[in-house]
Amino acid sequence: MISFAIVGAGWRTDFYLRIAQALPEIFKVVAVVVRNKDKHQDFVDTWHVPAVCSIDELSAYNDIEFVVTSLPWAVNPDVVKQLAEKAIPVLSETPPAPDLAGLNELYKLVEGGAKIQVAEQLNFQPHHAARLEVARSGLLGDIQQAQVSCCHGYHGISIMRALLGKCFESVTISAKEFHSQIINSPGRDGVPEKEALVDSRQVIATFTYDDVLGISDFCDDQYFSFIRGQRFLVRGTRGEIVDDSITYLQDPATPIKLNFHRHDAGHNGNLEGYYHKGIQAGENWYYKNPFPGACFSDEEIAIATALQGMHAYLQGGPEVYSLAEACQDHYLTLLCQESIEAGGEVRSVAQSWST
Repeated sequence: MISFAIVGAGWRTDFYLRIAQALPEIFKVVAVVVRNKDKHQDFVDTWHVPAVCSIDELSAYNDIEFVVTSLPWAVNPDVVKQLAEKAIPVLSETPPAPDLAGLNELYKLVEGGAKIQVAEQLNFQPHHAARLEVARSGLLGDIQQAQVSCCHGYHGISIMRALLGKCFESVTISAKEFHSQIINSPGRDGVPEKEALVDSRQVIATFTYDDVLGISDFCDDQYFSFIRGQRFLVRGTRGEIVDDSITYLQDPATPIKLNFHRHDAGHNGNLEGYYHKGIQAGENWYYKNPFPGACFSDEEIAIATALQGMHAYLQGGPEVYSLAEACQDHYLTLLCQESIEAGGEVRSVAQSWST
């Protein structure tokens, strides 16, 4: 049983609560800090989970393994600090702090022994995890380039870095912002009632390391839009991934072409129930869902994987996504904005977490 509490009761918190409801034999939300006391009863009626007003009130519960902070950027660092001072392990929302000074200040907690990981779940989504597995397998040879268009800022950068096998190395960044028009897209509140032309913001950034190239390309509409899809290009010395296809050389005269094939139960009369099984290419499985049987979206699978990873980390396992990596990815995001505003290249420098 993985028992955790949550601070915050916004849109992101609902993901954690749905996961716990779907798999009560694995996950238990002990309590949620809902700062607005007027919302407590509605929250309890909806989710059947205790609601409290403050972090101090969580001390009444003795079965909390760690606390998830699901909070706005400006609020998150202070809450993480409060929890760390109480020696409570934290799985922080992204980004952990809004600016460079805040990131360096927050990292001092880890240097002081605090157990903090970050809920950067995108690399755990099935399709991203499958591409990462291929990139790391050696099938494509040495990875030289990764172009990612699937999510904004630090999220996209985290996937790009993972594909390239980079961490805290110095990088030159050149970013530009473009604006165009698009028919208004769905959002968190659903499909728009009326069709209208709206502004679409796109950021394209190149990340030039000494030996490899990364490109992040994202427009704000992509998360929900029906007409702005994801795009991927991963190039190695022996092959490449283009979206859902793999091409590699078996020998100089023999190119092998494979496609990622997604397996979901519950289609076309299948009676197993609706859930994701995994992703296969050729005879190999490059991803298997660790929660088979649960009717989860890819995002919910990824968040549940992060929760499971946090539990394993506290039992002595590997880090899920360290605060150092989270700080680096948001630092690079800040440099992208600096490049846009300056109209030229910027270069990253080592920060406190780089060691």
